[in-house]
Amino acid sequence: MTNVVEMKGITKAFGANIAVNDVSISLPAGRVRALMGENGAGKSTLMKVLAGVHIPDQGQVLINGAPVTFSNPKQALEAGVSTVFQELSLLPNLTIAENMFLGREIVNRFGVLDRDEMELQTASALSELGLDLNPATLVSELSIAQRQFVEIAHGIKADAYVFVLDEPTAALNAADVEVLNRQITRLKQAGKAIVYISHRMEEIFETCDDVTVMKDGAHVASRSLAELTPEGLIALMVGRELSDLFPARGENPAEVLMSCVDLKLSENAAPVSFDLHAGEILGLAGLEGQGQREIVRSFFGDYAPVSGRVTIGTHTTTLPLAENEGIRTQKALGVGFVPEDRKEEGLLLGLSIRDNIDIGAQSGRSALSVTLKLRKLVAETMEKLKVKATSASAPVASLSGGNQQKVLLGRYLAADMNVLVIEEPTRGVDIGAKAEIYALLRKLADSGKAILVLSRETVELIGLCDRLLVVHDKAIAVEMAGKDATEHAILDAALNT
Repeated sequence: MTNVVEMKGITKAFGANIAVNDVSISLPAGRVRALMGENGAGKSTLMKVLAGVHIPDQGQVLINGAPVTFSNPKQALEAGVSTVFQELSLLPNLTIAENMFLGREIVNRFGVLDRDEMELQTASALSELGLDLNPATLVSELSIAQRQFVEIAHGIKADAYVFVLDEPTAALNAADVEVLNRQITRLKQAGKAIVYISHRMEEIFETCDDVTVMKDGAHVASRSLAELTPEGLIALMVGRELSDLFPARGENPAEVLMSCVDLKLSENAAPVSFDLHAGEILGLAGLEGQGQREIVRSFFGDYAPVSGRVTIGTHTTTLPLAENEGIRTQKALGVGFVPEDRKEEGLLLGLSIRDNIDIGAQSGRSALSVTLKLRKLVAETMEKLKVKATSASAPVASLSGGNQQKVLLGRYLAADMNVLVIEEPTRGVDIGAKAEIYALLRKLADSGKAILVLSRETVELIGLCDRLLVVHDKAIAVEMAGKDATEHAILDAALNT
């Protein structure tokens, strides 16, 4: 088996912190290698060495047997390394075509930018992924899933030897994932080497051939996935089984904190009604695009339903809500919303951890709140959530995905909301951080809060939730207890309603 890439004895330190310590891996042609490990394990740093973002302190990289040295990502791309990082690198103020050819623009014989040719080639690359997008569209106008696919198309267009995909499906629905998998199969058949970084077990076993596990910057094991089970892989990563990730369920839900009554997402949709109780974690399950997201966002004015009512305590609000008032209205009633896209809709990346949590801590407080009290609250929140950072002053953009998610949850913990509505609570979060977030959500529910969760991961909903509502065609098809739910039962309800 021919190795397209060999990384030998790679070491990379940032000050006193050794991010990668003497790691060696090989990437064979025509195979997909999963790179697994908790946040902070060194996966991204190792791949950024391969991508030319970081220069290793020690070690060597070989491509097709020849030693290479990269000073920047452009050199790596020219040498055949295409990387799609979890933190999307597209420039929102440029068009799709301009992003696709950034740094390698096409010019005509007069030296003038040939926009027509760039847009033509971009359209061709996008069509290979099944995307019908206008290449002249500004990236700022795209959804997060569309941006992810443009990133992937960029890498495929480069016709590289090796493709590094970092959480490529984090924002994709089931149909989009199928399109991506077809492209991965095509790349394998063309003899390309692929590195696949993901925290989704089902995805890893469906997509990848081999796996390399890292922990604390070191190489733990490299195996064929045919030799492993999901439980065995988790044990390699964190030393615990899949069943140990989820805390015990709640026992006796108390009073109703939130009611959705006769919510109609469209004229022809059946009305949606349900109650959310104190001490309960309620999940919305079902196939992608059936209305789960619209139900959730109707409560905050981000989606305009035909009609409906939402009651918080004794206060009833008629839907739809004004887009600019929905979040404030519900926040004043003690309802917090944690959006799926923490970077675009949730966190203020340019500010510190303290500032991001303070936004929640100051909810309902006077402008004369004592700064020291706020600092103490932020420190306590970080401790409860086990946020890994040098200090509360650290920029939130510098944190790992799991720690960013904890900070976003910490905002609402500090604000002491009675109801939390959460989209994708562990999107892009490693196994260890997932377990910590699950424990936090259960602790909040046990303290009398009510939590409504939307997730693409069925196993997550089954393990975490006390009760599940299976959504089909913008309506609730089936209600089931979490303890009785199975993936088969949920899929059967979603497909056969």
